[in-house]
Amino acid sequence: MNRSLKSPSPIGLLLLSILSVQFGSALAKSLFDDLGPWGVVFLRVGFAALILFAVGRPRFDTTVRQNFSAILTYGIVLTLMNSLFYASIDRIPLGIAISLEFTGPLGLAVLKSQQWLDGLWAVLALIGIVLLTPITGADLDPLGMVFALSAGFCWALYIVLAVKVGRIFPGIEGLTWGLLVGTVMLLPIGVITTGSALLNPRLLGLGAGVALLSSMLPYSLEMMALRSLPIKVFGVMLSLEPIAGVVAGFLILGERLSARSLIACLLVSIAAGGAAQFQSPPPTPPLPPAQ
Repeated sequence: MNRSLKSPSPIGLLLLSILSVQFGSALAKSLFDDLGPWGVVFLRVGFAALILFAVGRPRFDTTVRQNFSAILTYGIVLTLMNSLFYASIDRIPLGIAISLEFTGPLGLAVLKSQQWLDGLWAVLALIGIVLLTPITGADLDPLGMVFALSAGFCWALYIVLAVKVGRIFPGIEGLTWGLLVGTVMLLPIGVITTGSALLNPRLLGLGAGVALLSSMLPYSLEMMALRSLPIKVFGVMLSLEPIAGVVAGFLILGERLSARSLIACLLVSIAAGGAAQFQSPPPTPPLPPAQ
């Protein structure tokens, strides 16, 4: 008897992608005591570059040489985005860092929009940020907040550059070259700050796991989901990442947030989802930031 296999649900695939990214970030933070943020981000970017080169086998051809400045800029921004994010979660809870980082792409969407409704989403996100500041009584590391907001700014730049690089290079080739740039940038910093710990097989394996959960698996799942999922729905679904970060931080790291912080994260998620739902025309989805 013939049985037809159902195609996986694109919503389910995207939810798995979101959970993979956030649990990858939680796993990364759990390694900070052994490797520090710089050591972890080096392993994460380095292993991701290694895997993508093995899969895609890109060539250093004329197209790469002619667009080397674009690749270099893209790689630098990608590296700064990930490094600043890891520096932020070293100081503040994962869910809060993700919420603050989300202000970057949200701000970009609002700036590019001509609809008055997007002003509402900006206000909601701003209220969420204010709730997290010491001014309103929140007990968070100010430098950690600055790192997260700076990572969000880099995320906005990353979206613009990813679209540009994606038009030049097919598939994952642009991302592969960008990760290679990041690996070269992070190599001396990772070695100096981490030292012989980088030779520990257990830590190397966990670093590879971070790369898999934060980059390879979510990218593959998102590409599969986007075959049948409208871009607007994709954008709305991504707004669940701050809440997923809260869950991952609680389950893996034991991070408990106050009611004020939970409300702030929820406001940012609502703002991001609203901006994605009502944006017209919908944006071209960038490659995942791989947090």
